[in-house]
Amino acid sequence: MTYETITLEVTDGLATLTLNRPDVYNAVNRQMIEDLHHALGELEADESLRGLVLTSAGGKAFMSGADIAEMRERRREDALQGINSTLFSRLERFPRPTVAAIVGFALGGGCELALCCDFRVAGTTAKFGQPEVGLGIMAAAGATRRLPALVGLGAARRLLFSGEIIDAEAALAIGLVDRVVENDAVLGAAHDLLAPILKQAPEAVRQTKATLQAWLHGETEEELMERDNR
Repeated sequence: MTYETITLEVTDGLATLTLNRPDVYNAVNRQMIEDLHHALGELEADESLRGLVLTSAGGKAFMSGADIAEMRERRREDALQGINSTLFSRLERFPRPTVAAIVGFALGGGCELALCCDFRVAGTTAKFGQPEVGLGIMAAAGATRRLPALVGLGAARRLLFSGEIIDAEAALAIGLVDRVVENDAVLGAAHDLLAPILKQAPEAVRQTKATLQAWLHGETEEELMERDNR
């Protein structure tokens, strides 16, 4: 299928999903949300799939958050609803291992999107932050839960309270990203990170990921089994 705002390639059981609105720094709009939902649904149904790499086009921004032009045309709450609700949770709960391959800015919703992946590989020019407080709002697409789970409560407080933007090496130091490489090596590094995982039994990896997600969301193992058996 041809998408308007993303591209999707699947090779040897590994999917590469690319955000493709480089002229607006890959800002997410309603069409991108619809395209991502459709693509994730397609991938969820592919039993041969073993992993997913999420990346972006243009080299300047992984994703810059909500499309400001669209937000001006709609109520702010409506514009944010599509970002805050099912899409980010769907990516977080994607049944196969996921890696965000990040070049350029990952701020606000872009950083929160990267947090939904299991791993993050950053290029040397990558920048991370939740600058929402400087705009008089809070980070409302999951950072207040996912960020402390990843980097610890202290580091999460510093980033969320101050709106500080950090570079790739600082992100590596606090555990926000798993690897830092040259920009042109980001996709290769994402594949290398997944390589030993893809050699394991796929169903065992899926169940392990689901159990970790249950812990993150405060679900019991019984609730997880009930959800899986529906």
